[in-house]
Amino acid sequence: MPRTVSDAGEDLGNADIASRASSHRRSMDGTGGYKVGVPPRKSILEEFSGGAKELFFADDDPLQEYRKQRSWPRKAWLGLQYVFPILDWGRHYTLAKFKGDLIAGLTIASLCIPQDIGYSKLANLPPEIGLYSSFVPPLIYPLMGTSKDIAMGPVAVVSLMLGTLLQNEIDPKKNPMEYRRLAFTATFFAGLTEAALGFFSLAPPVSLKKGLTLGCFCSVELADYFDRCIIPGIPSDHKGKKNKKLFWISAIAPLTSVIVSTFFVYITHADKHGVAIVKNIKKGINPPSAGLIYFTGPLALKGFKIGVVTGLIALTESIAIGRTFAAMNDYPLDGNKEMMALGTMNIVGSLTSCYITTGGFGRSAVNCLAGCKTAASNLIMSIVVLLTLLFITPLFKYTPNAILSSIIITAVIGLIDYKAAYVIWKVDKLDFLACLGAFFGVIFSSVEYGLLIAVVISLAKILLQATRPKTALLGNLPRTSEYRNVEQYPEVTTVPGVVIVKVDSAIYFTNSNYVKDRILRWLREEEKRHRVQKFPQIEFLIVELSPVVDIDTSGVQALEELLRALEKQKIQLILVNPGPEVIHKLRAAKFIERIGEDKIFLTVADAVKKFAPKALDSV
Repeated sequence: MPRTVSDAGEDLGNADIASRASSHRRSMDGTGGYKVGVPPRKSILEEFSGGAKELFFADDDPLQEYRKQRSWPRKAWLGLQYVFPILDWGRHYTLAKFKGDLIAGLTIASLCIPQDIGYSKLANLPPEIGLYSSFVPPLIYPLMGTSKDIAMGPVAVVSLMLGTLLQNEIDPKKNPMEYRRLAFTATFFAGLTEAALGFFSLAPPVSLKKGLTLGCFCSVELADYFDRCIIPGIPSDHKGKKNKKLFWISAIAPLTSVIVSTFFVYITHADKHGVAIVKNIKKGINPPSAGLIYFTGPLALKGFKIGVVTGLIALTESIAIGRTFAAMNDYPLDGNKEMMALGTMNIVGSLTSCYITTGGFGRSAVNCLAGCKTAASNLIMSIVVLLTLLFITPLFKYTPNAILSSIIITAVIGLIDYKAAYVIWKVDKLDFLACLGAFFGVIFSSVEYGLLIAVVISLAKILLQATRPKTALLGNLPRTSEYRNVEQYPEVTTVPGVVIVKVDSAIYFTNSNYVKDRILRWLREEEKRHRVQKFPQIEFLIVELSPVVDIDTSGVQALEELLRALEKQKIQLILVNPGPEVIHKLRAAKFIERIGEDKIFLTVADAVKKFAPKALDSV
């Protein structure tokens, strides 16, 4: 009788079951417990390709859907969708979503126009450049971004930082054109930095932004923006924050303040009596600025340094805001695509007379509360800004600078987050020290030194953690087979005659000697305690290696030195649950042969049961 496909499949299934059963029998040790598995060794090519995937993609196989397709047009379409998410969600765009985006776009436009004029002053740039920055970049973001709620444009802290750093290099009043060129150069390199971080799946630490933000606010003399005028913007903002249904009050307050104050300055001729006004805002759309960017020379290097600093802060703010709203509204946010979108947005912006833009919390919150459905609300805002540039900018001529300062102060006051600093203090003292270092560095020196101090402290923290990994003494939880940290669980009891130590880090050349010395110190301390409590002499040292994800040659050498020290004391070394990389390297170094296959166990309980069953009974 001929064999069918189903027969062959059944045979394959049976063979697979038999293979698993055989593997199961091989993995059993003599006591009925499981041995540590040894996975098949990968080829160099497989290891390289796997490492490349981990480096560049969060998904294990981002091209899985691409490979399933047989037609090249379909593959090309999926590739475009990956780079431009709008091609995916745009297919499901409806009139109802457009209504929500239209209202939200108009609302945030009323907020962003006066803000942009004010923020450009913080950056020491002409007001029209602030408006340009809310026109072109918001056109780019919806094409590549994955957040539905973020509203793009200039933000207060980045404008403050950019203005501070730029004026340290070039005087904006004496050399306005050179200053502007350096601003575009910094914007270009900020975008390049953001795109590179997205490509390599890296993200800057949030704690740096906290300290730098607070430092910048305190170091900038906002008094220069005050004149003889009242500040009506702040109370309305607080009303909006107290009642979310009244968000529109804070949203329209800046524009309302600008309209009212501009009208009164015009009819009273207050500008002739000492009230500083905006004067002329250049009418029309963005002129190209690609030819103004410094790509070579000392100013290119200065622009690069400024761009990296401001780009990191802008990126941190936008990613933090995006994640907050994504979690609140329950939708996925792709951090890598966000960074790529922000980078592309700023690179294109630098070529079209824009300075650094990012997602601002204030306008994003208004965007969300106004009922935005997709990132298309940014497109609506951009169109409104375009119309403003084409037709309305002359009307801002008599806008008093004091009103713009009130808008700035309203925005910047919200950047001072004492609660976040307190949380950082409670969670991690070294993170708080980095935050504090950035804060005082900016106040008493400059933004560069503030960032440098924070980076040095953060690197010192990483170095300290790498060279001094945690180790813990383990004990048995009564009436269980679990072994836990004696400091975390005071009720655990140590096993007489046995010392159980857990290493909580990979073992590399940076920490291998410390790990060996710390284990020996645990051993000495336990020997003293055993003598005091008249326990049996220590015969076994069990090292729990579950958290040790990797080991290098120095780490193996440290284990060999540990083994020699134990042999002199007639103490047996037992290893528990080494990972795949660790077991491979220990075998390659013939360390497993030296201690014996019978000294490798899957669990601490198995090891204690095998070598110290009587001691376990007394626990």
